[in-house]
Parts: sequence; structure tokens; C-alpha cells
Amino acid sequence: MQSHLSVRDLAVALLVILVWGVNFAVIRIGLNSLPPLLFAALRFTFVLFPMIFFLPRPKASWVNLAFYGLAIGLGQFGFLFIAMNGMISPGLASLVIQMQVFFTIALSMVRSSETLKPYQLMAFALAIAGMAVIVAHNGKGSTILGLVLTLAAAASWALANQASKEAGKVNALSYVVWSSMFSVPPLYLLSLWREGWPAIATGLLHAGSSTWAVILYQSAGNTMFGYGVWAWLHARYPAATVAPLALLVPVVGFAASALILGEPLQGWKIAAAVLVLAGLAVNLFWARRDRAALKTVPWTVLSDERRELERATGGPRAPAPE
Repeated sequence: MQSHLSVRDLAVALLVILVWGVNFAVIRIGLNSLPPLLFAALRFTFVLFPMIFFLPRPKASWVNLAFYGLAIGLGQFGFLFIAMNGMISPGLASLVIQMQVFFTIALSMVRSSETLKPYQLMAFALAIAGMAVIVAHNGKGSTILGLVLTLAAAASWALANQASKEAGKVNALSYVVWSSMFSVPPLYLLSLWREGWPAIATGLLHAGSSTWAVILYQSAGNTMFGYGVWAWLHARYPAATVAPLALLVPVVGFAASALILGEPLQGWKIAAAVLVLAGLAVNLFWARRDRAALKTVPWTVLSDERRELERATGGPRAPAPE
């Protein structure tokens, strides 16, 4: 695996972050018309149909597909939609769910023996400081249950990240679509059980064009594009490279909430955004600095990495040209 994102992959990842950040304001709009579990079920219904008839099954086991589908559909969005239905504000939800970064890296360290480098620890410290600023000013924007449910959503996202990583280099769009067949049935069953048929019927009856546009954004933009690309990135890069990028989501989330929902964007939010961006800058660019420095070391001065490379390739490599 490469340890750093190419310029192309970084650009695509940032586009995903934009889609995901705006999504929290979009979710709030959808919840004005639909019960949360029904909303989540409809989202994954339109991910599954009609694309499953056009895309071949990805080269992943049924167990892996089921695990990813349950973690993303029932876990992440089931918990998140319930929490955002009056128990946590869109801006704060966009922050708390980014705990998935730390859950993802911890899980990957256990499963894949990935290790954190000192500069990554410094990057996470800066990002956590930014989160602390936001939490300090938004503590009244949620209930304890809302926080717990959003943290459960974050843990579910981390489990899905690990599942997509262990699936390997599969067709990302097919992977997201086919895994949705395991998200849809439990969401509808839970909606019928917890929300009841009258609420379901009322929600569908009053769903207008804006509601269906929100569902389309959720299914095509946020899920098929966003999670398809995210699964693709996790299959090609270490978790410690990909996961921290999601720390930008709350920055976009607060900005979108201000523009779309009219939530105020105070100075402390800008300060928190600066801290988060500083952490991302350290994480993304320090590795490139190290690689540039490594190129200036004469080939005759073998580093541990070069010795590992020689062992992996069966012998010493030819000296680099002058």
C-alpha cells in the first residue's frame, strides 16, 4: 500500500468530503417529512434498485458484504438518523461522527498491525483540539442519548471501513450497491416496529418533490458516490492516511448548516476549523517532506526501510544514478 494520497485521489477524496459535509443539512431537511428509520430504508432502497440489475456482484464474500451492509445501513445511518431527529444538531452531529477516524485507526492497528508515526499523533492532537473547541460551545445542542447514538454511528462507520479494506480491490460501486441488500430489510422491519405503519403512511403521503430530491442526494451522491469512493480509497491506502481526511466533514458541515439552515457561524467555529485544518496539513504533508528528505540520502547509507526493501525483493538494488 502507498502511504500517501496521489493528487488525483486527494482531489476525489475532498469532493467526497464536500458531499458528506453538506449531507447533514440535507438529512435535517429530510427528517422534517419522514420518520428516521423509514428515511434510512428509502435511502438504501434507491441505492440497491435498479443498480443491482446492472452491476455484477463484487469479488467479496457474502459475509463481508453482509457485515458492511449492516454496519453502514443499520449501524451508521440507523443510529445517526434517529439521533438527528431532535436529539443532536446537524453541526454537532457532523463533528461527533468523526470519532470514526480514531475508531477506524484503532481497529486497523489491531487487524492489520498498522502503526502510528509521531507526526500523525501530533496531527490528531491538533484535530482533537479543534473538536474540543466545538464541543465546548455546542454541548447544549444535543442530549446524552443523541451523543451516544452518534458515537455508535461512528463506531459502525469504522467497522464498515475495516470491512471494505479487508474486501480488497473490488469494484467500489458494486460493493456499495450489493451490500445494500443487507441494509434494506432490517431498516424496514425496524421502521415498522418502532415507528409504526401510520407514521410510515403519513410520511410517504406528505413526501413532496424536495423530500424525494433529498433521498436522491442521499442514495446517489452520499452513498453510491461517497461510500463507493471511500471504500475504494481504504482498499488502496492505510487507514491512518485516509481516515483523518474525514475530519474536514465538520468544517463543511458547519458551513453548510449556516448557509442552508441559517445556523450562525461564530468566530469560535472558525478557530476550531483552523485547528482541524492544521492537523490535516501536518498529517498529509509531513510524509511528503520525509520522502523528499529520504531521496537526498546516498544509496550507500541504508535505512531500515531500504533494508526491508532489499529483503522483500530478494537482494540489494542497483545504486541510484548520480
